[in-house]
Amino acid sequence: MRTTHHLVIGDSRRAPVASGSVHLVVTSPPYPMIEMWDDAFTALDPAAGEHLAAGRGPEAFEAMHAVLDKAWAEVARVLIPGGICCINIGDATRSIGGEFALYSNHARILTAAQRLGMTVLPDILWRKPTNAPNKFMGSGMLPGGAYVTYEHEYILVLRKGGKRVYTAAEKVRRAESAYFWEERNAWFSDLWQGLAGTGQAGSVGRERSGAFPFEVPWRLVQMYASQGDTVLDPFAGTGTTMAAALATGRSSVGIERLPAFEPVIAESLVRAVAIGRERTLRRVRDHEAFVATRVAAGKVPAYTASNHAFSVMTRQEREVQLRVPAKVTGAGPTWTAEYEVCL
Repeated sequence: MRTTHHLVIGDSRRAPVASGSVHLVVTSPPYPMIEMWDDAFTALDPAAGEHLAAGRGPEAFEAMHAVLDKAWAEVARVLIPGGICCINIGDATRSIGGEFALYSNHARILTAAQRLGMTVLPDILWRKPTNAPNKFMGSGMLPGGAYVTYEHEYILVLRKGGKRVYTAAEKVRRAESAYFWEERNAWFSDLWQGLAGTGQAGSVGRERSGAFPFEVPWRLVQMYASQGDTVLDPFAGTGTTMAAALATGRSSVGIERLPAFEPVIAESLVRAVAIGRERTLRRVRDHEAFVATRVAAGKVPAYTASNHAFSVMTRQEREVQLRVPAKVTGAGPTWTAEYEVCL
């Protein structure tokens, strides 16, 4: 099996991607009203900076989201019918013009998605670890003087229309892409905890990159795409989503405005070979340990995997076919990964 991974240096508001060619979108865009992204939004729409300078918070918020709206329209265009879009986004708290307020980025994106005809599905709260000693913002112990501290972000889940319809060949790949019963129970929880954020300092071309941890797209890609499907990240950054796609046997397309990120993304894809092998072998070890615990408790799983020497809990897991990346070739903007069966 082979997958391809293509990087586009360009603007996600005008994605050079064929309509209806992408099965899954996994991305973390710039966060409106988070100060580190002010210059980026102002470069794309000077009105955002003008509103900030004049102390007009709501107007700046809307101007920034108007920039993102064009990218979401492109996402809706390139997704196949029934394709899924997962957006990691955090809300913003900020004082503008002397007024402290919450700017609800996740709600504004959901509104934009619904206007595009997207179906909103249940979301995930990613509760991020923090070492902050104080669990509040503001001051003092008097009523009305402090504000709740935000320690979570959202992973929004959207679908283009109704459920995806699979061809006969796609049904085979879907069956081979099954996740384990115990993984399903953890991954499809509405609260993800213990997934540490990714270090931000020193990113190429920006003071900070806004990158999310590998575990986030690694889960989402396996939850919502089959092996061989194509995953798009319209805000590719350091290439985390592309690396997760390669590690799990999915093709990918990444769009990034800054050419300086290309060597960073290339390095991420090369590292994904070893990461994909290690993570897949860890999945097997964890599953075998889970099965052993069930057997010891007298709860023997009812099924045996057809392609592997382990038991599984449900009929849908029987055709699972785990593959690991063997090598990646290419010097950009397109890379090819080859795989071998994990025995």
